[in-house]
This record gives sequence, C-alpha cells and structure tokens, in this order.
Amino acid sequence: MAIRRYFWAVLMGLSLLSLSACATGGGLFGKSGANTRSQGSQAQTGPEPQGSKIWDLFSNTENPNTTVEVNKYLWDASLDVLNFLPLEAADPFTGIIVFGYGKPPGGGRAYKATVYISDPALDARSLRVALLTRSGPASTEATRAIEDAILTRARQLRIADGRL
Repeated sequence: MAIRRYFWAVLMGLSLLSLSACATGGGLFGKSGANTRSQGSQAQTGPEPQGSKIWDLFSNTENPNTTVEVNKYLWDASLDVLNFLPLEAADPFTGIIVFGYGKPPGGGRAYKATVYISDPALDARSLRVALLTRSGPASTEATRAIEDAILTRARQLRIADGRL
C-alpha cells in the first residue's frame, strides 16, 4: 500500500514538474533546443512572443474601455434629420440611436427609426437606417431618402466645420 502511494506521489510530482516546465517556455532542464543558439552564431533571438506562456491564457490584457469609433458628423446629422421623432435611446459607444414613433412635419404616417453608425468614415457604408411604420417596415424608397438626407446633412456639417 505504501509503495502504491509513493508511486502516485512521484507520478504527480513529475506531472507537475513537466507542466511547470512547459508553462515557462523551456524544457525540463532550462531552455529547449529550438530556442538555444550557439555563441558563434550571428542570429539574434527576439523577445518572446506575447501569449507564449500557458498562464497568459487566463489573464485578460485587453482594455475594457475600448470603444467603437463613430463619425461625429453622421451622428449629429442623424439627430438633425430625425429631430421630429422622439429620442428613446442613444449609445455613442456602439453607434446606435433609437427613435420612437413620430410623424414628420406635414405627413400623416407615423414612423419609428433606428440608426446604426458602424465606422468613423464619412461614407454611405458607415450608415444603416431601419425605418418602421405602425403596420410594418417602411418602403425602401423612404428608407433611402432618410439615408440620403442624413449623408447630405453630414457633408454639410463637415464643410461648415472647415476640416477638409
């Protein structure tokens, strides 16, 4: 019985030793053969690559304050063009603006809109508009007209800002 315990203790010790050697990046007896260079060789070894240790898998090194950049001209133009709709939610970190139901001036149909600005570029690909009526999705022509109006207003704001 004592031999069996001794055997398991030695086996667990060797397992832990080999795991710790793997975690440090070297072999069991220091550096592995792939990382060693002869002193006469002119080749230089660089710093260890990031994430080369097993313990790096458990550390979160990303910055939690990283945000998606949003084009300020598209943001302001969306608020200007859709100012007849009540603002329900706006998140400048993700680029989403949610508007409630409202009627345009001189119009009889109520609309609801969601604007998604996905890129810092002043580009049509950076802007997505979802337009709804009380009976379902609005026509593609109405959605396209809103997108065009937002892009036109964003260009006007950029020109007025003078940062060309």
